[in-house]
Amino acid sequence: MNFSDDYQKKLAILWEKYIEESEPMPEKSHEVRPIIYESWKRAKAHNISPLEVKDAKLSEEELNKALVHKENLISVAHSYILNLYSFVKGSNFIIALTDERGYVIDLVGQDAMIQARAKKSGLTIGCNRSEQYAGTNGIGTCLYTGHPIQIWGYEHYIKPHHNYVCTAAPIKNQYGTIIGCLDIVGPMEAISMHTLAMVCAAVDGIEKEMKMRQAYEKIFVMNSQLVSTIQSISSGILMVDNMGIITHHNHRASNILKLPFDHLSYKNIADIVDIKSGTLNPLEITKNINNKEVTITNVYGIRLNLSLSASIIYNDAHEKISTVFIIDELQRIHKMITKMSGFTAKYTFESIVGTSSGINKLKALGLVAAQSDSNVLILGESGTGKELLAQSIHNASSRCNGPFIAINCGSLPKGLIESELFGYEGGAFTGANKDGYPGKFELAQGGTLFLDEIGDMPLEMQASLLRVIQTREIVRIGGKTSKPIDVRIMAATNVNLLESVKNKGFRSDLYYRLNVLSFVVPPLRERREDIPILADFFIRSYNRSMGKSNQGLAPEAQELMLSYDWPGNVRELENVIERAMNLTQEAFITESELTHEILLHNNVTVLKPQVQKEKAMPSPSKLLPKTREYDMIIDALEREDGNINKASTLLGIPKRTLYRKISKYQIDLSQYRVW
Repeated sequence: MNFSDDYQKKLAILWEKYIEESEPMPEKSHEVRPIIYESWKRAKAHNISPLEVKDAKLSEEELNKALVHKENLISVAHSYILNLYSFVKGSNFIIALTDERGYVIDLVGQDAMIQARAKKSGLTIGCNRSEQYAGTNGIGTCLYTGHPIQIWGYEHYIKPHHNYVCTAAPIKNQYGTIIGCLDIVGPMEAISMHTLAMVCAAVDGIEKEMKMRQAYEKIFVMNSQLVSTIQSISSGILMVDNMGIITHHNHRASNILKLPFDHLSYKNIADIVDIKSGTLNPLEITKNINNKEVTITNVYGIRLNLSLSASIIYNDAHEKISTVFIIDELQRIHKMITKMSGFTAKYTFESIVGTSSGINKLKALGLVAAQSDSNVLILGESGTGKELLAQSIHNASSRCNGPFIAINCGSLPKGLIESELFGYEGGAFTGANKDGYPGKFELAQGGTLFLDEIGDMPLEMQASLLRVIQTREIVRIGGKTSKPIDVRIMAATNVNLLESVKNKGFRSDLYYRLNVLSFVVPPLRERREDIPILADFFIRSYNRSMGKSNQGLAPEAQELMLSYDWPGNVRELENVIERAMNLTQEAFITESELTHEILLHNNVTVLKPQVQKEKAMPSPSKLLPKTREYDMIIDALEREDGNINKASTLLGIPKRTLYRKISKYQIDLSQYRVW
């Protein structure tokens, strides 16, 4: 296309005809470039005046918002604009930068020229040069088409622009979206065809730097996210490159290693901890490590027992580029294990039911023991609640947030109890876990270890336990190093330990080590006043779990239970209540739902019921003289299928009286019951 004076003269005539509509323009004109002609048509459709520039300018508040929004673009483009201006300085050129809407956000040129253009065509910062407001022009048509363009003289739609040439190119982001436009405006006599190439080169530089900045910002954001993520992790994190330099770490890592946070930044890990063992040496790690127990020494000589995991980071070529170490105090890991394993004490002194003097005294002494850290020995018959007392002391002590681990010394085989208590190293024996296994002493760190049935512990194990109590250290089976422990020991037994000491079945030195604070839990027969309270407690408990609404013990049942000796103590009482709650269909638990032991103890004979009536050998009752009373009882039992409640109601006598008469006549209830 020839942009000579002849072209401009022809174009001027066509422009006059077009705006005056003196004669219709053809759909296509060989005299006007198609891109210009299409733009003219859009301008006419917008009802733009061809004689003056439409005033479309941002308010001061709107302009400030636009400048802030495009701050990054302005800061990048300005240096390129100044460099471009250096080539055209003194030639009455103005360079404009706009946003994607066509609003001018930066202007560079001689002040006098800028003022003149502002006066003539309104070109100032904040004005709009989109086609919607300024018709065909470099900025507006470039933004509309999305391509670089030069618009000469009469190609502009508005007359005040006819003496100028606009050379513009769109600025796009990394996604290809237009974010602005760069335009150089000057007199036609000073413009060359190379001006467009200069503008495009400047835009190319702007786009590349924008992309680079965005990449840096993305890296910065990703790094910030990485740092925030690392800091939020509850374990210690060390990211170490192949040279051993710590590139990232969190505060938790510095706390675990007992070193200042800044002491780790970009330091070689060999200068921080002893890596002779290779545990934390990234050069020696060839595969991932998962929760390995290690002992290291920091730069201050402090020995640290840690759980360590390591993950190797590879690049796309599967080359190792760094190693991520995850560290935790071994004690913290053990606490997590104990928590997940349910090694917690759930009972408190409020859980001990009863108001007898013996129980009240036991609670008071237990609260005193909770203020101490001394060993505790709890004596008492089976079923009295020895572990309940131990848990209550633990939960009232300063160790309440630590684990409570119970182990039954009498239920473990002789060869297993040592590994259960002290743990073992990997490969210590055939079948051992390759990573080793912590014993109950380690898992109870910071808490309480409850040794139930201590009287049944083998003598050889008693010696090992005594050594641990004395030294406060344990050595795992197969291990060489000792581990300090902070554990309170409580022990319990239902045997007479002093007798065992005399009979050489229990070490006297261990007995005296354990027997610092001793308790004797009274048997239930020595606190009979607690029986109704305990029974009511268990009835309410089973009401909740079974969805029942039993109201308690019938008077006769309570009288029988009060006179019973309870050899199984509270455990037996709970068992009796559970059985009765399963059997009863009445509002109260009666004698018929009690166990045979209680009834026999009270001279009430109730034999084991059978599922259905059977023909049996003549009972002893057949040998007794027949009486009217006997016949009435037999008749009632037959009619009510052996149900004592219904039979006594039918006879009009108390159930206890009926039981006595059944015993008197030696009647076998099983012959009449169908359940």
